[in-house]
Amino acid sequence: MSLRRATAAAAVAAAVSLLGAACSASATTTSHAGTGVVVAVGAENEYANVISQIGGRYVQVTAVQSNPGTDPHSFEASASVSQAIGAAELVVQNGLGYDSYMNTIEGAAPNPDRKVVDVQRLRRLPDSAPNPHLWYDPATMPAVARAIAGDLAQLRPAHAAYFRAQLQKFTASLQPWHQAIAKFRAAHAGTAVATTEPVADYLLSALGLRNATPFGLQADIMNGVDLSPQYVTLQNNLLQQRKVAVFVYNQQVVDSVTEAFLARARAAGVPLVGVYETMPRGFSYQSWMLAEVHALEQAISAKKSTETLNEFVK
Repeated sequence: MSLRRATAAAAVAAAVSLLGAACSASATTTSHAGTGVVVAVGAENEYANVISQIGGRYVQVTAVQSNPGTDPHSFEASASVSQAIGAAELVVQNGLGYDSYMNTIEGAAPNPDRKVVDVQRLRRLPDSAPNPHLWYDPATMPAVARAIAGDLAQLRPAHAAYFRAQLQKFTASLQPWHQAIAKFRAAHAGTAVATTEPVADYLLSALGLRNATPFGLQADIMNGVDLSPQYVTLQNNLLQQRKVAVFVYNQQVVDSVTEAFLARARAAGVPLVGVYETMPRGFSYQSWMLAEVHALEQAISAKKSTETLNEFVK
């Protein structure tokens, strides 16, 4: 467990101890299986957004982590979160230790009829997979959407055709993003970038960019581990000597270490692109991912920093 997640684990245990009410709430909600809307939970709001798009008027969705202004690694589950998860008929969670509190709460409020989409398992990734930010991989959400549609059809068979139609609509809506990725890769494949954390690494790889920052450095920042002097020197050289075209940083989690790197990038004239772990307000999953590509395109082509994605909302 990373240092930033250790504190959150204790908070989850406290929340689970208050789950008695949630168990009765779950029994009440799921007793209506086959009628009414499906009560669903997305551990992260990007997953909740996709549940909402596939389920449409037949789902009631709660996003557990939805604030892009907080550190998701330090998330503390409250009693109300435990109750929402305990009452859910459908849950989508990331896995890879990113939202392990979900397993704890689900275990405290067992429901044999609950459908759980664990994205790590869906993608058949081992527990040792080092980068948990799976929603940045272009292959992830199509698979998640298919799993959601299938589970919703089992929970509400009468609406199966509706869920299939919503799935087709969602899949088609991803095409502008996929096309933007292909266009970007054709123009900029091999371009070097530096990063703070591996938040957007899956997308950077899909875009054909070369991440010059060692993964060990990214992982240490992600896990709250002090960087070695060698890592600090290496990153500073990448920025000061302008060996990279863009500096991609986790805008959601900035500390003294990343602030120092950001200052060096600004001084050297290296464009900055801020990325998020939690979907910013005003976006759908598709528009968020497309905005990230547009921000990187602008930074590389126009050499302009993009520390907010709001201008790219479509």
